[in-house]
Amino acid sequence: MKGIEFNLTPGITFSKHIPADIDNFDRVFNIFKELITHTSGDIEEAFNWLESLDKEYDIFNDEYNLQDFRDDLKKRGYIKEEIDSDDDSGKGKGKKILTAKLESALRKYALDQIFGKLKKSGLGNHQTTKSGLGDEKDGEAKEFQYGDDLSSINMTESVKKAQINNGVSDFRITENDLIVEETKHKAQMSTVLMIDISHSMILYGEDRITPAKKVAMALVELIRRKYPKDSIDIIVFGNEAWPIKIKDLPYLKVGPYHTNTVAGLELAMDILRRKRNTNKQIFMITDGKPSCITLPSGESYKNSNGLDEMIVSKCLNKADQARKLKIPITTFMIAQDPYLRQFVDLFTAQNKGKAFLTGLSGLGQMIFEDYEKNRIKRI
Repeated sequence: MKGIEFNLTPGITFSKHIPADIDNFDRVFNIFKELITHTSGDIEEAFNWLESLDKEYDIFNDEYNLQDFRDDLKKRGYIKEEIDSDDDSGKGKGKKILTAKLESALRKYALDQIFGKLKKSGLGNHQTTKSGLGDEKDGEAKEFQYGDDLSSINMTESVKKAQINNGVSDFRITENDLIVEETKHKAQMSTVLMIDISHSMILYGEDRITPAKKVAMALVELIRRKYPKDSIDIIVFGNEAWPIKIKDLPYLKVGPYHTNTVAGLELAMDILRRKRNTNKQIFMITDGKPSCITLPSGESYKNSNGLDEMIVSKCLNKADQARKLKIPITTFMIAQDPYLRQFVDLFTAQNKGKAFLTGLSGLGQMIFEDYEKNRIKRI
């Protein structure tokens, strides 16, 4: 499908879709999913964008207009009306909201857009090198020994061996005929993804929060599809830090916040302490320096001017604590300021983790590749 590209804001690019083998709804729905992510779940704002873009790029036609698309979204279960409890008119109407079906579609869209189509051959192929009682067959076979799991017996190979050992006329299977398939343990991973929602994530005319939440949605969908035994928790940090539910990701917005990296790390480590998996990690997406900490009194100490020595010291202490807990931190710094790079270098060295200084375009692929590498369990 060919088309003319046009920009909504820096970093958000659309193409004029020309109908081919795709129906009208799917054609518009792909644009709508991008818009609804950008507007943080505001359906009416997304509709307004569609209407504006249609005037210039002919998204709709005589056979299919905006109202048809609105109706289809509702019929197909992607949006619904939320009843306004304060409405005394008796009409029972309220604002339109996203359904769980649309939230799921947004995660799949982000996964396809950022990570591409998952190859069937790649499913579940991140194992340790340790053979034994595990949860995935590795193609190797051996003779049955006492203590082997009976469910791992390969009946086809066992019957073949029994025919060789005992003959067809006097066919029987004994313990000496049994063949079992060896398995390998899959490494399970518990991940906390930290997302910076400080005000700088939308400063200087660049929308950094939309790519960040796209990556979060894609990573969640990847884990659910490919590594269902893994866990992922999402937390956001501004002046404070708090966990958010997966279903809340499309609605994530930047606030008038400073950057309390320490609070985010404390919460992330607290979450991971309760996980039983031995493999744990923290991914942190941020574009700015730490500029805020919470004092023992509960008050916030803030300093946006350069790197504050006390704030930096607290951050480095948390990095060291995570190292002692064997929790590596991978920092994705979507800014290139030299003094920020110096801080990230110190922070990474203290944790013995990793850091990527990246723009927005390669963020998703970097996180995907690093997640896959980190899943390999150390024996």
